[in-house]
Amino acid sequence: MLFNKIIAAYDGSKAANKALDKAIELCKATPGAKLEVLHVYDFPRFYVAEGFAPVPTSMNKDFYELAERTAEEAKSRLAAAGLEPNVTMDQGSPAETILEFAQKNGADLIVIGSRGLGGIREFVLGSVSHNVVQHAHIPVLVVK
Repeated sequence: MLFNKIIAAYDGSKAANKALDKAIELCKATPGAKLEVLHVYDFPRFYVAEGFAPVPTSMNKDFYELAERTAEEAKSRLAAAGLEPNVTMDQGSPAETILEFAQKNGADLIVIGSRGLGGIREFVLGSVSHNVVQHAHIPVLVVK
């Protein structure tokens, strides 16, 4: 099965690194295939009673800088593999953002790690990879 437009979700985790390796392998095995890496980040939110507490600007800045470093890491890995370093950063809910990005960019495969950097929130709400698999309209390769 050949794929022409591959989206790899990347958050810097061990599983995401394995998924990126597999996406690079698939792209190299298919002449003319394009690989786009998507790093989704979000800013922390603190819930207090029925609303949100303000988050210090410095904390949001730290999260954004971490997102930039993660995206740069992905660019370096693509360049080292001899591929065009197509990496996009997007802010939002990871599963929804990955699905929207894949649809908007005409992807025919999403490659994602089985477990990302999520903590207890991922356990309670269900993993990003699970949500992507359940709602995608294209094939999803989950890499362990």
